[in-house]
Amino acid sequence: MTKSNLCPQRKSKISASRKLMLKSLMVAKAKEELEQEIVEKEKDKERYLAERVPPLRTSGMSFAELQGLCRELHAKIDVVDEERYDIEAKVMLNTREIKDLNIKVLDLRGKFKRPTLRRVRVSADAILRSLLGSKHKVSMDLRANLKSVKKEDADKKRPVEDSDWRKNVEAMSGMEGRKKMFDAAVSK
Repeated sequence: MTKSNLCPQRKSKISASRKLMLKSLMVAKAKEELEQEIVEKEKDKERYLAERVPPLRTSGMSFAELQGLCRELHAKIDVVDEERYDIEAKVMLNTREIKDLNIKVLDLRGKFKRPTLRRVRVSADAILRSLLGSKHKVSMDLRANLKSVKKEDADKKRPVEDSDWRKNVEAMSGMEGRKKMFDAAVSK
């Protein structure tokens, strides 16, 4: 006897309602941890700002001292903006390099032998069924959709007029009266 005969596959003993309850508990726990992580990030940010930027004491300063403080703060802001711009440029350069390297990796991986393709005959109904799925109800029997032509109609010949074609064109154009006026003007 083999091992599979001794221990048949056991089904899960967890009911659907129990699975749903466990899933909802997991989602609630994940939501709680996410909120806790957001609170911790805010605390870290406040702590970092408290270390790096001491609170301003402007009480008791004269107007000239306030102007000097403003100039100093503007200079610091300019330095920080330059650093931020440099970091953004480095990040953009790195992302561009990563994208180029990914393209190179895909190109190197792409060197494989293509299999020979066989011609497969598929009907129009099968193509529509595969594209539209169960929605496909229209038959693609093209011969059934063709207009039927009676042989009597095909055997009848249109009467051919042996008359002058110019008269026919003039009659169809509706300019007989104007042509007469034009001819009268030319003959004068």
